[in-house]
Amino acid sequence: MKLHNQIFIAMALAAIAGWLTTEETRLLDIPLLAIYDTVGALFISALQMVVVPLITSAIIVSLVNLGDGRDLGRLGGKTVLFYLSSSLVAILVGLLIVNLIAPGVIGGEPAGDRLGLAENTADVLARIEGRGAGDFAGIIMQMVPSNLIHAAATGQLLGLIVFSLLFGYFLRQVEGEPGRALTRALDGLYQTMVLITMFIIRFAPLGVFGLIAATVTRTGFDAIAPLAWFFVTVLLALAVHAFVIMPLAIRLLAKRPPIRHLKAMTPALLTAFSTASSAATLPLTMECVEKRAGVSRRTASFVLPLGATVNMDGTALYECVAVIFIAQAYGMDLTLANQFMIVVASLLTSIGVASVPAASLVAITLILGMVGLPPEAIGLILVTDRILDMCRTAVNIWGDSVGAVLVARSEGEEGVLSVPAHQL
Repeated sequence: MKLHNQIFIAMALAAIAGWLTTEETRLLDIPLLAIYDTVGALFISALQMVVVPLITSAIIVSLVNLGDGRDLGRLGGKTVLFYLSSSLVAILVGLLIVNLIAPGVIGGEPAGDRLGLAENTADVLARIEGRGAGDFAGIIMQMVPSNLIHAAATGQLLGLIVFSLLFGYFLRQVEGEPGRALTRALDGLYQTMVLITMFIIRFAPLGVFGLIAATVTRTGFDAIAPLAWFFVTVLLALAVHAFVIMPLAIRLLAKRPPIRHLKAMTPALLTAFSTASSAATLPLTMECVEKRAGVSRRTASFVLPLGATVNMDGTALYECVAVIFIAQAYGMDLTLANQFMIVVASLLTSIGVASVPAASLVAITLILGMVGLPPEAIGLILVTDRILDMCRTAVNIWGDSVGAVLVARSEGEEGVLSVPAHQL
């Protein structure tokens, strides 16, 4: 049985178990609520456990495996500029829509009580009181940690990302067997961490069961409304970015019809939606971009592998919306400085998210900690995460392919999107 089916079944069983728990606990004196909390907490801890080795090895390996030195110049500059710009635009789209809809507010009141949050709202508000623009300086300082071990232990992901980028860049310059041996070792570490992450994700149904059962036990089914609005908010924001912003970029910058590129990328987009993994979809993405969209192999082989690791438009958008949704549920009055911090954190952490299903959950827990929210609150969004993971992965792949088209056109490739749409 596929993972998403298992999660749907776990959700249904959790709803029933949570609904029955109050009566069953009184009759049999079984601490079911404590069991639910333990199962959910174990799953969240497992996600947090893999974040440091997974993200650092992913960044280093992706940088080492880039093309030759010339690619790191002109092509590298164009690619990185587009990826950073598109991710930033995606985050801003999510920020605008989540503020307009305010899914964490139901009937003019924060949805925290309905959601059964793990920490008292007043405690969270007291913890973040006084945060503002001055915290941005702290983020800058975190980018250059004085102690990597301490940064890893305290979840300072920004410093680890900067170090990983530097490490990968200079590892490329180490010649001979030492450089090759270290590269092979790091690649082995990355592949191992992907396998460990996939192993943890296999237990997602149990984690979801524990988290949802505990929520239903505490609050009944009042959590359905705010989660439904959250689901709609994310889908709307993803749709605006994918079907408005990206087509405009193709039309205005590449001077090509967007519908032709959409038809060219349909097989890869459907595969991305089914697997929820950019890495698993990468071979098909490259084939569609080269053979159906007409991008040269030289450009595609450089732009797409890099994009599969660092260009996560849908993920960055989702992280921003998720954190602000949770903040709204706590009744937090986010200032512009707070929201700017979330935008920066979403942009930087999306770069290090591995291209495997549900890996963004580990990044969201880190952003929650950076803005003063409890990491346990990520349990609020796990109900809808699988379907939204499939949707945002498709948006990630779509953004990668648009980047390949724009870079290819800027390099003077005339064959891009030259195949008539009816022949695709």
